[in-house]
Amino acid sequence: MILDIVFIVAGFVFLIKGADWLVGGASGLAKKHNVSDLVIGLTIVAFGTSAPELVVNSIASVDKHSDIVFGNIIGSNNFNLFFILGTVALIFPVTVQRSMIRKEIPFSLVITVLVLVLSNAVLGQKENVLSRFEGMALLVLFAAFIYYTFRQSAVDNDVEKIEMKQMTTLKIWALIVIGLSLLVAGGRMVVTGAENIALDLGISEKIIALTIVAAGTSLPELVTSVVAASKKNSDIAIGNVIGSNIFNLLFILPVSAVIHPVSYATTFNREMLLLIGGTIIVILYMFAGKRYKVDRWEGALLLGVFLAYTIFLIQQEL
Repeated sequence: MILDIVFIVAGFVFLIKGADWLVGGASGLAKKHNVSDLVIGLTIVAFGTSAPELVVNSIASVDKHSDIVFGNIIGSNNFNLFFILGTVALIFPVTVQRSMIRKEIPFSLVITVLVLVLSNAVLGQKENVLSRFEGMALLVLFAAFIYYTFRQSAVDNDVEKIEMKQMTTLKIWALIVIGLSLLVAGGRMVVTGAENIALDLGISEKIIALTIVAAGTSLPELVTSVVAASKKNSDIAIGNVIGSNIFNLLFILPVSAVIHPVSYATTFNREMLLLIGGTIIVILYMFAGKRYKVDRWEGALLLGVFLAYTIFLIQQEL
């Protein structure tokens, strides 16, 4: 089992470094062809932090490990909302723009409820399965969200200038190829390691996916948000959390379903309801006294909930 743990840790390193190099190479290629900072920021850089989840889920979907697919997405979103946002608020109270409170955060709540409804066959489906058709429908919704984000960013004109050094064509393609190779290798290592640990310990793949895999694939979001908080940049800190949760539900999960329909275990309903409840709590935080912020004590409460939930989750398997 120690070898499997080493395998997973090495896989996470490959995923993070691979995403970093792929983003560097792709950004350099885009700059070379005069693509704007806006497009680079909203596509390539945004993809970079979610690449680990995408690769792990794609491989798990091909291998028909449905619990890893759903567990990674739901676990990552709960980790983002409770652990990352809680940690960020402890470092520096998070002030949120009114537009995000009115639009992006409620939107993330709506799509979480939508995925819960689709996965539970509430609309008359024969099985608790996220089908290819439903996956494609969610991807259409994702495309509409990206279009809206592009339009909004163009109007606001507040996209941070992306600084990057000029690179040779050889270096650009070397970064892209090596980055992609590391992503694929890292994703395979994480899925294989998670499967083996679950077998060795006699616990479900669901628990491994909700904890180890979810936390590991969310490391880029954790680093990005903590660095932003330390620089007192609240917009990036919370925008990264909410944006990642939307990206996971509207892009990564649907892509997994398009690759292969994903069976949904109703035991995930507890985690989905936790995610819905957590999002509602964050919205209430924002409107309390019309402060539009998450204070340190509120961040501590989010972390406390996450810790209690994780302990409960592990005890259920013992």
